[in-house]
Amino acid sequence: MADELRKGLEGVLVAESSLSDIDGSAGRLVYRGYAIEDLARNTSFEEVLYLLWEGHLPTEAELAPFEAQMAEERAVRDEVLSTVRELAAAEEDPMAALRTAVSMLSAYDPDDSTGEAGDSEIAQRKGRRITAKMPTIVAAYKRIRDGDEPIEPRTDLSHAANFLYMLNGEEPEDTLADVFDMALVVHADHGINASTFAAMVTASTLSDLHSSVTSAIGALKGDLHGGANQNVMRTLLEIDEHDLTAVEWAREAIENGERIPGFGHRVYDVKDPRAKILGAKSKALGKAADEFKWYSYSRAIEEFMAKETGIAPNVDFYSASMYYQMGIPIDLYTPIFAMSRVGGWVAHVLEYQDDNRLIRPRARYVGPDDREFVRIEQREG
Repeated sequence: MADELRKGLEGVLVAESSLSDIDGSAGRLVYRGYAIEDLARNTSFEEVLYLLWEGHLPTEAELAPFEAQMAEERAVRDEVLSTVRELAAAEEDPMAALRTAVSMLSAYDPDDSTGEAGDSEIAQRKGRRITAKMPTIVAAYKRIRDGDEPIEPRTDLSHAANFLYMLNGEEPEDTLADVFDMALVVHADHGINASTFAAMVTASTLSDLHSSVTSAIGALKGDLHGGANQNVMRTLLEIDEHDLTAVEWAREAIENGERIPGFGHRVYDVKDPRAKILGAKSKALGKAADEFKWYSYSRAIEEFMAKETGIAPNVDFYSASMYYQMGIPIDLYTPIFAMSRVGGWVAHVLEYQDDNRLIRPRARYVGPDDREFVRIEQREG
């Protein structure tokens, strides 16, 4: 059993966690025992952060100072913004720019990294700062790229509303802020996924939190993880420009052996519960804007895939059209994912380092054996 090869570590247990649980056969996701549907409908992203980091939902008396602490940490130093300007001018990928800027934040963090791994209070303070500043970085990148100046964060808005304000330059309507807040809630944690595991691997070496989050951002950037949501929207746009219907397009793609983004999941055997939540919001936004085609395309493809392949959509499938209808640029979808998932990354690092063991798997060697060494002057080309 110890030598059994599990490519991609599929099905391998690497830790015990009290943070989130997934029942892939039932399509169920919980954060610390609470169903994601209840949290999405009834809590804010700040409440979910508190739940993940502190272990329980906050009371009003607990939430108010937590929100204030988060809001006070939103501003980003000019040195970091200068780097963001350079990256935007160089047309760097937004996720790569975010990765660089988050790494740079450590240079200006008031808590020294020495001894951080043994002090959860220091690590949580750093986690709060990183989480608060990531939206500021993403919004600044977008505005600089568009030829506009970054907008300073406000402390009187929620985490979600403040990001939309910094992104667009105007305070968002309550409906849009609420929808965006719900998106942050449902993306906040999801077991030991690839980016969370990357953060945990780095943390297990007793490295600092900025390094762990930087590792996680790098993992989330990939198309097989966070980058999938961008590909979903590009697919919908391609369908919109095509002569074929959504179903005809999907059938042709399947027949050509192409993979339709936003479908299938390593854990879920049925529809991702987060896709149900965000699908309803995508539908509502389309109805409100009197532009129903994005949701219609999505539903048609979902029904076709269910009938022809039995594969259900994951969270990326409906988050794409939802963000698009909110006017958010496609290449910011994955950075927004990171803005939410950082809550889970921090929580898992705190939990794992509380009972730390260096993560060090092995590989089965399949290379040559017993080769005779030949000195360089005697080697034949």
